[in-house]
Amino acid sequence: MHIARELEQWLQGLRASDEFIIVEGKKDKEALERQGITNILILNKKPLYQLVEELSSERKNVVILTDLDRKGRELYGKLNNGLKKHGVKVNDKPRNFLFKRTKLRQIEGLTTYLQTILQ
Repeated sequence: MHIARELEQWLQGLRASDEFIIVEGKKDKEALERQGITNILILNKKPLYQLVEELSSERKNVVILTDLDRKGRELYGKLNNGLKKHGVKVNDKPRNFLFKRTKLRQIEGLTTYLQTILQ
């Protein structure tokens, strides 16, 4: 299957999902919103343990889409472990698809990446 078609299916899955999608910053959120995805939570200045506790009381399923740089991988690891300890299921399929099947390494670059592969 062509990567553009796979990516569109990936986006449709995120649009249809009721899972919170956790991203690092405002630009990441804006990139996903441009693709019609609305259930996005930005990591803010709150301590991670506080965010984990809040999410675990509200949600049972989340997607973590942090970047693949050192900071993003570190945040992913801490969030993943913390959420799982609090009974929240972390859906890794969207993250794994994005970073294994595409060259995208930062969520904020999604729009540009889509434009490039659709040309």
